[in-house]
Amino acid sequence: MGLGTEGKRGYKAVGAVVGATYPAEAARLRQLMPHTYFLVPGYGAQGAGAADVQACFGADGYGAIVNSSRAILYAYRQQIYRTFGEEHFVEAAQAAVLAMKEELAAVLRPLS
Repeated sequence: MGLGTEGKRGYKAVGAVVGATYPAEAARLRQLMPHTYFLVPGYGAQGAGAADVQACFGADGYGAIVNSSRAILYAYRQQIYRTFGEEHFVEAAQAAVLAMKEELAAVLRPLS
């Protein structure tokens, strides 16, 4: 039953924080709350990857906002981005964001 807060895609104006490091629980919560936005912390530095957050999205590929702070802010410290060095941390962060975007797109493509 709607409360009149649904947007054009059916998601309500209320959300839930759902940890990316608990994908099984996220899948169950998505079943229970199919039209609720999920804020999903835990991607990157805390250990979750794209496959872990896939269940947080609705069948339409929407409904989740994936957060990655440390993995982006401190990307230059990660082995893969060390060539940028601390003086080019902005470029390392940008590369980390683009990699995250590609990883998420790869697991969401089947939902589209």
